Amino acid sequence: MTVETSPAGVPAPRDAGPNSDVDQPGGEDGGERGSQHPLRRHRTSTLSAAELADVRGSLSPSRAADFKTCPLLYRYRTIDRLPEVPSTDQVRGTLVHAVLEKLYELPAAQRTPAAAAALLQPEWQRLAEAEPAMAELFTGDAAADLDGWLASAGELLDGYFTVEDPQRLEPAERESLIEVVLDTGLRLRGFVDRLDVSPAGDIRVVDYKTGGSPREAFEARALFQLKFYALVLWRTRGVVPRSLRLLYLKDREACDYSPDADELARFERNLGALWAAIERATAARQFPPKRSRLCDWCSHQSRCPEFGGTPPPFPVPAEPESAPVDPAATGVGDLGAAG
Repeated sequence: MTVETSPAGVPAPRDAGPNSDVDQPGGEDGGERGSQHPLRRHRTSTLSAAELADVRGSLSPSRAADFKTCPLLYRYRTIDRLPEVPSTDQVRGTLVHAVLEKLYELPAAQRTPAAAAALLQPEWQRLAEAEPAMAELFTGDAAADLDGWLASAGELLDGYFTVEDPQRLEPAERESLIEVVLDTGLRLRGFVDRLDVSPAGDIRVVDYKTGGSPREAFEARALFQLKFYALVLWRTRGVVPRSLRLLYLKDREACDYSPDADELARFERNLGALWAAIERATAARQFPPKRSRLCDWCSHQSRCPEFGGTPPPFPVPAEPESAPVDPAATGVGDLGAAG
């Protein structure tokens, strides 16, 4: 489960669920797509007890992006742990990711558009059984919308086959948990949709996006997520990824970016500064709202001062633990927008 350790004095946070991330306004991906994602339910921490003992805080791409976007949103998702109802767009992103995960379990010659289409219905049934909240989106008057919604997911899969040929690829890892504890004690963790490794050892990080390709105002958020992954891979494997690839299935576009070590070192320092700001905000219990165009897709407008709402009381501090606890063991494993 993607779990993040709060600064001292607040309850250990958890991910907000399948809709915990939106890669762009109105987007359908969840970056990491939440702690309950079906592809990740049984994936737990890879860190040793000694490494976990040094952890003073933890960040995922989504929670880091939340704080940058709006400190109050970070508080609601990570400290208050307020529930958010998934949208049909977000669940469609989860379904498409699940199908692509299954597609790569097939022999290369069988990875065809027809095979992907045939996986849609059984994967939806699996997700709906695992996550009742997803199934409830298509009950009552909305039941008639299911066929059209599945067809729209099929169109996104068709889009995937226009930007890549899965018969020519053999990914090294899929839906992979990556994490590291930096020298500062900050733990970075996240889930990567796909890692490709060449015979020469070059790494390509691939992330599927089922929303449209972002405008400039939101492109930085998507790239932030991939730089986060690149930093973790660099620190754990000693190799700077050769390429970061975003696949926008709706618009049938691929975006490639090549980082370097100096850039990732600066990014690491920026994450340290971001965590220091989170610690200060937590100590002061001050998470101001930050109004932006992303507010149109926020689930918490009724509690936001920018929209006439009132935040709930700050949560009561958790009792101190007698011994270090692996945050990944405090909840169920992971399932499978995003980061």
